[in-house]
Amino acid sequence: MQDHYFTADPTAPSRPGTVRLHTAERGADGTSIGAGVDLTLATDSGVFSQGRVDRGTKVLLESAPMPGTRGPMLDLGCGYGPIALTLATRRRRLPVWAIDLNDRALGLTRANAESAGLGNVTVCRPDEVPDDVTFAGIYSNPPIRSGKAALHEMLLRWLPRLSPDGVAYLVVSKNLGSDSLARWLDEQGFPTSRLTSDRGFRVLEVRPATS
Repeated sequence: MQDHYFTADPTAPSRPGTVRLHTAERGADGTSIGAGVDLTLATDSGVFSQGRVDRGTKVLLESAPMPGTRGPMLDLGCGYGPIALTLATRRRRLPVWAIDLNDRALGLTRANAESAGLGNVTVCRPDEVPDDVTFAGIYSNPPIRSGKAALHEMLLRWLPRLSPDGVAYLVVSKNLGSDSLARWLDEQGFPTSRLTSDRGFRVLEVRPATS
């Protein structure tokens, strides 16, 4: 059976490759406000979007702003690291946590962070994040295809770890249930709005629970 990208220990034969990541930091009005991130990242089989930077990830990185408050940031489901490394490049003095269940993805993110000279990135499995760490920002292209139950469990585990002034940004395809996910998040007490819609993807802005 073919591995899913959320498989912990992929059995697919290794097929190393590289992709180029280029994004610009944008302000609330969509204009570029910072130097672009330009990195070459190592990829491999058995990880999400191994042959290119996923379109949804690009939409997220091009539209979601940095947190308005200083503090650690989280890349939830890091893959080979395009989100984590972009965050770490934009804010080199702030810690960025990159977590995933896929051991091959974790190894790639570690190697890519080292290659880029980004010492502010901590790469680990979810259970290795200390319980007392809260996040100013959570960014994710979540694993929708893992199933609704697994997705909900993941979000209910990590969204409560937003700091009081923190914010999460989730990119989800319109065709894969972005609008229903937004309604579900609101029902769970997390105020959720649509930040943008682009190329068939919604970027959801999620605030800490109100209760």
